[in-house]
Amino acid sequence: MSNSVVSFWGSLPGSESASAQASPWDTEWELRGGTAWIFYSSSDQSAVRRPVILADGFAPGPSNGQQLFAGLENGDYPFISTLRDNGFDVVLMGFADRSASILDNAEVAIECVRRTIADREGNAPLTVGGFSMGGLVTRYALAKMEWHREQHETATYLSYDTPHRGAWLPLGVQVFAHFVREHWGSANPLLSMYSDLINSPAARQMLRWHMETGADATLDVGAGQDQERTEFLTALERVGGWPQIPRLLGVANGTGTGVGNGIPADDTAMATEGPELSGRLHAQGSGSQTVARMAKADQNPVEIRTTGFPELDGAPGGLFPKAPLLGDAANFGMAAMLADIVNKQSSELTHNTSTFVPTVSAVASADIDDHAALYGKVDPESSSLHDFLCATANEGHTVMTTELGEWILARLQEA
Repeated sequence: MSNSVVSFWGSLPGSESASAQASPWDTEWELRGGTAWIFYSSSDQSAVRRPVILADGFAPGPSNGQQLFAGLENGDYPFISTLRDNGFDVVLMGFADRSASILDNAEVAIECVRRTIADREGNAPLTVGGFSMGGLVTRYALAKMEWHREQHETATYLSYDTPHRGAWLPLGVQVFAHFVREHWGSANPLLSMYSDLINSPAARQMLRWHMETGADATLDVGAGQDQERTEFLTALERVGGWPQIPRLLGVANGTGTGVGNGIPADDTAMATEGPELSGRLHAQGSGSQTVARMAKADQNPVEIRTTGFPELDGAPGGLFPKAPLLGDAANFGMAAMLADIVNKQSSELTHNTSTFVPTVSAVASADIDDHAALYGKVDPESSSLHDFLCATANEGHTVMTTELGEWILARLQEA
């Protein structure tokens, strides 16, 4: 995958040396709970004129402005400089804790909108949105401002592969991460990191199905929604669900034709057999199946069984291929890496990645519980967005491409 992929559920990776480079932004604003990095469109500016606010996504710890910029600028499509060349001022918004509650980080977004309006020269309307979780943060922030009858002066809302109808992380992978943490995490902090992130507030709010521990479980498709997600959806509905004033735009890193990524249902995705840990993870199928079986030496195995789920791992959507500090290890690859650390030997990995944000979730057209909707052609009339674009091929979650970047630029120029 390209280095421009927004890794680990939404955070742009950049490079390890990014923090040592000179700051590419013109100025920055310290916000309560976050930071905004401002890129003017002209060298003669000291205030924004045509502001585009874009929020960072989910990851551990605080946002890094250098990495955020590098991920958007240094891939196939130089998004920041292209917007600037076309007269837009870019405000990249980051958070002190990207795994904190979406509702809490929405307060950072509200402050950023207020600061942008106060700083603005002229009266050009704002564009406000974000990548992955950042799209949910700003969606809620704008809706809440309207609910309080506060003018956000935003004409366009933009989401980039945002899980409007929920995100998917294989249940076996979740439980495997918790199982490893519970048995070996005290000896190696790396073995706890992934489990901690899965159980963070933002992850619980985004994931349609969430598993909290490494224990036996049998799950029907209608169960498994975490209480924090239920409360987040209730809070979102309380403020209207969506901002009503702006034009609502979105892009998806998955296809809109129903063509999936080719991962076969129920296929063995990862297998490990070692002196400390044995385990096997399967791609999600639609019937009754065991998606995970794992055991510590000399103990009874733990099994995760599911019934009635869609074939989510292979569904059209943005792929989850990377995670910070884990290199090319995410989803099933993350489980293999954890097993390798425990067993001190290599595991068998058939599939590293899987779908993270199904296309129908990114364009808010259907629930991801529905197999037929996941693999069907997206109906524009069913979307909550006014306009959207799906990628021509399933690609990395929030990867910035020429196809999606140029569509966004054209829509912003219409405003």
